[in-house]
Amino acid sequence: MFQRNKITRRHLLGLALASSVGLTMASTSAFSSDIDSIHFLIPGGAGGGWDGTARGTGEALSKSGIIKSASYENMSGGGGGKAIGYLIENAASNHGTLMVNSTPIVIRSLVGRFPHNFRDLTMIAGTIGDYGAIITGKDSPYKDFKDLVAAYKKNPRNVSIGGGSVPGGMDHLVAAMAFQGAGADPTKVKYIPFDAGGKLNASILSGEVAAGSTGFSEAIALAQSGEMRILAVTSDKRVPAFDKAPTLKEQGIDVTFVNWRGFFGAPGLPDSKAKAYRAAIAKMYDTPEWEAVRSRNGWVNIHNPGDKFIAFLEAQETIIKDLMTKLGFL
Repeated sequence: MFQRNKITRRHLLGLALASSVGLTMASTSAFSSDIDSIHFLIPGGAGGGWDGTARGTGEALSKSGIIKSASYENMSGGGGGKAIGYLIENAASNHGTLMVNSTPIVIRSLVGRFPHNFRDLTMIAGTIGDYGAIITGKDSPYKDFKDLVAAYKKNPRNVSIGGGSVPGGMDHLVAAMAFQGAGADPTKVKYIPFDAGGKLNASILSGEVAAGSTGFSEAIALAQSGEMRILAVTSDKRVPAFDKAPTLKEQGIDVTFVNWRGFFGAPGLPDSKAKAYRAAIAKMYDTPEWEAVRSRNGWVNIHNPGDKFIAFLEAQETIIKDLMTKLGFL
């Protein structure tokens, strides 16, 4: 019963993702943007994924003339919980603020790291995504993901998977989902966390771990340098940025996953203001300024405005909750 439900939910996520991609260049004529400026609240420090997403979005919006100016505030703490709590507690005075976030808002809410979740905020839009990737060294005996699965089924303890997040975090879950989709027991994944990408890569190349679970944008650079081989990407179709990387789906494994990033407004944000934010972001996708930012960062355009953002996150929450429960993290 569990496996059948998981397949259904994967299809649901796939449908949500497919519909979002189709909306990337959607018409914005329904609303005219009356946003002069945006203050971006960033739940982490400078240089991270949230920081880059907020500053890149603000750069594109302001340079293209969609808004006049953008400002930024980094508010680290609690794995993103401090910024979420601040936005909720000071909602009335933050109608000019958009907070950036990503998949961890789902994971950390589920495990109780902070008491709020995405439903406590005003959903503006999902904007970009980074797919997951399973990688191995250039001299690895594993030529594709099926090779890795075969070895895993024979003896899971001999197939360690490294990642850049804590046990139960995103990299661990992506690997577990992939093995489960291949008919293997996801609870037996020997996951080894590393606190930096360089350490993970060195461990893969040295053979300390059999493979790594990482973001696709990071994997592209490693594959292009010739150091690593991408065994699988969690996209629905091959990604043009590196179309040599095969998907899990084309290898007969019906699993898709994307680490989205997007923007939230304060609770109680007036509907007219929320629509204006969504219209501004939708217009952004048509600009050369955005394409410069997107290509520079290796991002994938995934546009999920308003209700579609809610549906996408609810589908992802269901998948993650079920898997984390099975793995013993909930």
